[in-house]
Amino acid sequence: MIPIEKSKKKTVAFYIARSDGKGSYPARRAAVLARDIAKEVNVLFIVGENSPSPPEGFKSITIGKKANLIQTLTLIRPDLLIRDTGSTISEEVEKISDIVPSLLHFDDFGDGRKQADFVFQTLQEEAIDEQEEHVIVDRQLFITDPSMRPFEKYGLRKKAPGPLPHLVISFGEEDEGNLTYRALRHVSQLQIPLKVTVLVGECYPHDVSTLRMMALGRRNTLVQQPPYNVPEIYATADVILCASGYMPYEVAVMGIPCVVLSQNDFELGLAFPKEQHGFVHLGLGRKVKQSNLLNAIMEPLLHESLRKRSIDRQLSLDLGDGKDKVVETIYYLLEHPKRGAGGKAMSDMLH
Repeated sequence: MIPIEKSKKKTVAFYIARSDGKGSYPARRAAVLARDIAKEVNVLFIVGENSPSPPEGFKSITIGKKANLIQTLTLIRPDLLIRDTGSTISEEVEKISDIVPSLLHFDDFGDGRKQADFVFQTLQEEAIDEQEEHVIVDRQLFITDPSMRPFEKYGLRKKAPGPLPHLVISFGEEDEGNLTYRALRHVSQLQIPLKVTVLVGECYPHDVSTLRMMALGRRNTLVQQPPYNVPEIYATADVILCASGYMPYEVAVMGIPCVVLSQNDFELGLAFPKEQHGFVHLGLGRKVKQSNLLNAIMEPLLHESLRKRSIDRQLSLDLGDGKDKVVETIYYLLEHPKRGAGGKAMSDMLH
């Protein structure tokens, strides 16, 4: 008997680029998804000039400028392109849809999302117009980093702050507006005992020595550069001061009082890190008043009821388990491509 040849493995290409101050979360999300589907499909990372490094153990192709993306997709012909590059342009995505049978975008607020087959918006904008059917806006799609799993709902296990409460300042990978410096300068004015840990991002473009000099002028203040274990450090915090992109989602998985500053107008327009979800949002970081920031940091340290309310509201969101739904969609798009090989619509291929 002639053995039936196993059907050829399909190829999923990931294209990730840093955008809108989203930090390292899109790259970490892609790595989680890639590892989950790697046994069933061939995974390839497309690396542009603004892409993070691909996760270890996966094939990658370096394309240089974004203009080379279409040419590269024509060569590799993936069955599905998973894209997380910020807002896309309609004309470009239309050309890609002529090549690739299925397109899945994350957090795409541009015109190009209309041409994608599915768009998953984990980040929610404040003003949501009537969404297209293929655009799924759902914070439950947030995928917890595996390193954070041991610290889920950690706030419930933490005791009330002791005589030396711990503040963690963390503005992500880049912090272009240098909110780290601004926040540390303001916090240095606090006259009460406070342990402060400043996490400097991997792509921090400013002078770290300025932060270190400031830290020397205040007791119990530490400036840390990568590598460090973010969940482990967050778990030791009594209050976290962070940006308003994906970081509040990660904090909400753990349940820790959190003060949020937006790094830019895009972050300012996001609907998630609000009071009803257990956060104190102080608006644009570059405009925050010192008195408002210090009051917001101190309140959960001084008032146990406020601390508990923040934790309860965050944990009631029950975030972090979005992976299965996303993986299910990936397999659906591979099994039921919207277009055939070469990107042509199925109806066109029947003629």
